[in-house]
Formats: sequence, C-alpha cells, structure tokens
Amino acid sequence: MAIERPNAFVFFGPQTVVGPELQPGDKAPDFTLINSKMQQVTLGDFAGKPLLISVVPSLDTGVCSKQTTRFNEEAARLAGHANFITVSADLPFAQARWCGANNADAIQTLSDHRDMSFGAAYGTYVPAYRIEQRAVFVIDRDGVIRYSEYVPVAGQEPNYDAALEALKSLL
Repeated sequence: MAIERPNAFVFFGPQTVVGPELQPGDKAPDFTLINSKMQQVTLGDFAGKPLLISVVPSLDTGVCSKQTTRFNEEAARLAGHANFITVSADLPFAQARWCGANNADAIQTLSDHRDMSFGAAYGTYVPAYRIEQRAVFVIDRDGVIRYSEYVPVAGQEPNYDAALEALKSLL
C-alpha cells in the first residue's frame, strides 16, 4: 500500500510524494535499480561499506548536476572507504551520457525509470511528473539509515556538509 504525502515537494507548485519519509534508525529498504550497462543493482551490492545515496529529479538540470558533481568529487576523495550512488528516473543511457560529459567516474548513477520502486520505497516518487524528489540518505554497513534529508523545494540544494559528516562518522 502506497503512502501519499500531499504537498511534500514544491515543483511547479506543491506535489504529492509517494512513499514513507524514512528517518535515521530505520532499516534501509532494499531496491533494484538499473545501471548504465542495463544490469540490475540492489542495496546488497553495496554491503560492507557505508553508502551515500544522492537522489535527484534529473541529471540534466542545474541543481541536480551540481549535486551529483559535488558528491562525485567526495566519492573520489573517499574511494575504497564508502560507496556513492546517484538515483534518478533518467534513462540509463542519459545518465551515462551525463557522466561522460561531466567526467563523473567516482559515483555510480542508477535509474529508477523502470518502475519507480526505489522512489516508492524511499519516499521520493513524485507521480505527477514521474521524477524523484531531491533527497540524500546515508546508510551504514548494517543497512541502517543514519542520515536522511528530503529537500522540500526542487531548486534547493541539500545540506552537503551534514550528509558528508554523517558518512565520515561511519568510516
């Protein structure tokens, strides 16, 4: 049963977001996303290291591009110590194109386009536009959410420092 959160996100006016609003201490829901090679990727693929999940509406927008670039830079600094992914509803081909054009090779982009199940499980699915609400999650080695931020306005950036502080505390 889907949980609807009316007026939870502002994108051309208030929008309904589907899914729970996850909090620190919650068990991270499993997910199946698609990478640029059209392979399925699950939460279990990141077991053993802390994981930062950056969720964006579309990589082809200014704030989403900036957010993904920032976390890509941090992923390069923390290579081998933590995993970083960016999730959007963009097609895997578009994600691969964006990564190539922006030299984003330290972060993995994953698509929720197929069925929006990540968005429904993590509370980021905006059905009116079939996009994700901007959000950031930090998950520990045991699959527990240690940081969550739902950004309420489409053009607003997340709190990078708070998310990275939460991640670094797990290293």
